[in-house]
Amino acid sequence: MARPRHMAPPSAEPGGEHGGSRRRLPRWLPVALLCAAAVLIGSAAWLLSDAFAKYSAQDAVNAELQAHVTLSDDPSEAPLVDWAALEAVDPRVCAWLEVPGTSINYPVYQGEDNEYYLNTTAEGEWGIGGQVFLDCDNANPGLVDEQTIVYGHHLQNGSMFAPVAELADQEKFDEIGLIWYVTRESATQLAPLLCYRTVGTDESARTLTWPSEADFHRALLGLVDKAQAKAEGASSMAAQASRVLTLSTCSYEEDNGRTLLVSLPAGEAAKARAEL
Repeated sequence: MARPRHMAPPSAEPGGEHGGSRRRLPRWLPVALLCAAAVLIGSAAWLLSDAFAKYSAQDAVNAELQAHVTLSDDPSEAPLVDWAALEAVDPRVCAWLEVPGTSINYPVYQGEDNEYYLNTTAEGEWGIGGQVFLDCDNANPGLVDEQTIVYGHHLQNGSMFAPVAELADQEKFDEIGLIWYVTRESATQLAPLLCYRTVGTDESARTLTWPSEADFHRALLGLVDKAQAKAEGASSMAAQASRVLTLSTCSYEEDNGRTLLVSLPAGEAAKARAEL
């Protein structure tokens, strides 16, 4: 007798094609899935806990070092640094860097290379943020060469040089008024000139001296043209700069990216603005 057309084919009937019993999942599978989920959740929790511990340890190191500096409520007054206390921790300290209005308030160190302070603290221990440091090829204590470069990590908790990475935004750049670079001998007030992004393989970004003053100014004017953010009258300021301080950190907008904030002595910036 022919099967009525409205009936489902055998393969759709209970028991499948041969009308046997419904296939069941192995009893151990739900347990295995729960165990796997527990492992994944536990791993994620451990990673978060580990990251929190590393950031907390770095914050503690920075806080101990910051106890050796006194900041004024007036951003036009230089930080007062207890050099003896800092040298007792690490004699390779060469300067203090403060950017009023941001969390940047750190001692600056210089190693024999540009690797040591990446993940080594002033106490000589491993740290996720290491220390802020002067380029190993710059003349100590900085602001001697035409370009002085200071490096710092862009940490995810907003510390170290994370604020630098935000200054490629013109609105945030305009909020920065002064930068202090203090050494044992002097305290230099600087004004932001420009902020630009590049890649880590850009060797020109690490040029410290130029064959002539004209070459130096030409290089700065080139940076003005490529900058994501810059001061009003930046071209005039660049043409009069005798030297610059550049803060460099990682930029996460692209692979191996860098964000660099370039500043010049405040007196030179004011003179250039007055001539506009």
